[in-house]
Amino acid sequence: MEVFTLQANFWPVLIVAVVLFLIWKSRGKEEYRRLPPGPAPAPVVGNFFQVRVKEPYKYYLELSKKHGSVFTLWFANTPVVVISGYQALKDTMIGMGNEFSGRENYPLAMKITNGYGVLVSSGERWKQLRRFSLLNLKNFGMGRRSIEDKVKEEASCLVQTFRTFGDSAFSPKDMIDKAMCNVICSILFGQRFESNDPHLKLIIGTVDDYFKVLSSPLGQAYNIFPKIVSLSLGPLRDMFSKIEKVRGLIKLEAEARMKTLDLSSPPKDFIEAFLFQIEAEKHNPRTEFHMNNLVGTVWSLCNAGIETTASTISQSLLLMMKHPDIQARVQKEIDKVVGRDRCPSIDDRQNMPYTDAVIHEVQRTLDIAPIAVPHKIFHDTEFKNYLIPKGTIVLPLLCSVLSDPKLWKNPDNFDPENFLDEEGQFKRNDAFVVFGMGKRACLGESLARVELFIMFTSLLQHFTFRATQPPEEIDTSPIICSFGRLPRFYECYAVHRK
Repeated sequence: MEVFTLQANFWPVLIVAVVLFLIWKSRGKEEYRRLPPGPAPAPVVGNFFQVRVKEPYKYYLELSKKHGSVFTLWFANTPVVVISGYQALKDTMIGMGNEFSGRENYPLAMKITNGYGVLVSSGERWKQLRRFSLLNLKNFGMGRRSIEDKVKEEASCLVQTFRTFGDSAFSPKDMIDKAMCNVICSILFGQRFESNDPHLKLIIGTVDDYFKVLSSPLGQAYNIFPKIVSLSLGPLRDMFSKIEKVRGLIKLEAEARMKTLDLSSPPKDFIEAFLFQIEAEKHNPRTEFHMNNLVGTVWSLCNAGIETTASTISQSLLLMMKHPDIQARVQKEIDKVVGRDRCPSIDDRQNMPYTDAVIHEVQRTLDIAPIAVPHKIFHDTEFKNYLIPKGTIVLPLLCSVLSDPKLWKNPDNFDPENFLDEEGQFKRNDAFVVFGMGKRACLGESLARVELFIMFTSLLQHFTFRATQPPEEIDTSPIICSFGRLPRFYECYAVHRK
């Protein structure tokens, strides 16, 4: 009994001693002494339990008011520097782009990708994959007339599908997801999928689950305490299993193409272009063009190219139902410029300033990524008289720009006037940072702009959207608000315009 009591008293003391030693060892390092200020961390967990896990960006906004545009949080014994405000973000992400262009491979992403692919890579691997991806996304239509035709095709299919519901209420989410998935798949795989194709359902379901977990308290906990959280995976296990199936699908597609690859003909899609590059560099022992990076890059482009645009279009319809006067004004502009007999074209956008302003305001208020994907410092870097050591995680707080009252006419409400000048013409604003800033800005920005304009105008050209409840009762606030802000589930009526 005495031995047991001694052991029972000994172990807590030993554990506390070890924890305090580790905290002293990590936080007492010389390179951490000049970090920006921040809230006092607790032993072991740091500031983790001070952060509002459902809406951490709101906590960060409060801290920026107290500590300034750059401050430090501790997640366990790891320092994380948050950059807030337009000028600070511009100075770091653009002015010091090389130093701040690393990617922090947080545990959830590493578990899925092992560090392969354009989204999670850094250094020379990232440079080569980003250069290749930008070139070939353009080659297969991004920013060109060919991709506009593909978007028009999906918009037409979506209009036809909505018509089948007649006077019945329905949820548009699944159909919008499929349309967005087919646009990016036409670039990556060179084909679109029928609505009942199991591959299409697998890809959409997996991307949806990934964003939900990533934005959940469970996903945040995994990124800070991966070994502990992995002991009780729950929904994480299902998500990991689905992602492996999608990655397996990509790999099988690539391997099948490799067997019949004709190097004398131009590649037909992104996967074939990557295989061409693999073949061209097969004798280079340091090549970054191999199957792991192919699968990782295609997966990254797939999940980034579906959820963000699909969520924005879903939110745009919800906001039109909330603001029927704005919906009517958009339709009036569509009727004037496009009419009812042809599909809207991206060339119409320059003659439709109000519609363009509405789409931008949907993006600004949805603020789908209030905190950008974590960056990592490449070298010891001086900023605002602080020293940010090499390898430090950096969180760009994009929402601090999109909600700044100094930069917007009416930042707290949905108001297209934020993007219009006194003459009613579209007005650009450098504070519109929904696609990120600097070298790590979104690869698919030009594609997303085409998709949003053509899909939104095509739907409002043919339908007036009405909710299942009065406008004043519609809640347009996002339902997931941590890593990403996603629209609420809703049903609506698509009333055909005569």
